Amino acid sequence: MRKKLLFIALASVCAFLIGFTVIGYGVAAPIKHFEGIKIRFFCGGPPGCPYATVLYNGARAAEKDLGCKVDYIWSDWNPRIMIEQFKEALSARVDGIVVMGHPGHDPFKPLIDRAFDKGIIVTTIDTPLPKLEASYNTKGFGYIGEELYPHGYALGKECIRRFNLKKGDRALVWGLLAQEVRGLRSKGAIDVLKEAGLVVDYIEISSDVDADPSLGTPVLTGYIASHPDIKLIVADHGGLTATLGTYLKVAGKGPDDIYAVGFDLTAATVAAIRNGYCDLVTEAQPYLQGYLAILQICMTKKYGFAGLHIDTGVGFIDASNVKFVAELAKKGIR
Repeated sequence: MRKKLLFIALASVCAFLIGFTVIGYGVAAPIKHFEGIKIRFFCGGPPGCPYATVLYNGARAAEKDLGCKVDYIWSDWNPRIMIEQFKEALSARVDGIVVMGHPGHDPFKPLIDRAFDKGIIVTTIDTPLPKLEASYNTKGFGYIGEELYPHGYALGKECIRRFNLKKGDRALVWGLLAQEVRGLRSKGAIDVLKEAGLVVDYIEISSDVDADPSLGTPVLTGYIASHPDIKLIVADHGGLTATLGTYLKVAGKGPDDIYAVGFDLTAATVAAIRNGYCDLVTEAQPYLQGYLAILQICMTKKYGFAGLHIDTGVGFIDASNVKFVAELAKKGIR
């Protein structure tokens, strides 16, 4: 009997150190350190959106690993809807809210002030809210995602280098300049292309196309028809990037006719890279954004940690290295 008790005691100590608890005589079950914590997570896009789904997958994995309870909110990438949904979240009994920063500082400020007054932790992913982060960082407000302007600038610069673009060449940036902070990625791409002397056209992504990229087909085909000298298309949107192959095929263009680049990796984007219709993407690793944001809320709630600020932007993916990440993209991880 003494040996059995000694075994259980030793097993319990070892199990605690590696994150398990002992049940009965040596049967281990995972410890859920953050059970009881309730979170609302804004996925950003509509259900089924390639980019938003990867964010969701990361958050869902964290929920499963950590033991917290997460409600998932879908917003069609619409800032107005995000604000209304945040108001609803304030009335719910939650410990934390993970938002997208698309609406910008001014619409969010009074609501986030109210959230922290109520003891609700707020943090943001995908698009930062730097003024609010500065105000509430010690209370758990952080940012997990890419640094938008540098990311857009880096992609544009890489396009100039890889595709031997020169002064006078025409480029299109299809982006979101109308959004205060989210538009910085589009601005970064535009600035570097203009600095190199390219003729840069710009199209704002409409709210309808933002929610459903298939609706962008006539927009891009019409532009290509009226600008036959176009050399480069930059799609500042994960869903639009994933649809580049469709747009170009409908426009009657082959894989070598126009350089087409964008942001974020999905299974559809992998296919476009492999068949030549997407030449380059840069990835913000949304799975990490989802996972780490849930962890952030839990760690702040339980241990009082300050907000994390993590740049998840990475390098470039093209036909030369897409094989390595293709299976992960198929699984909704990359």
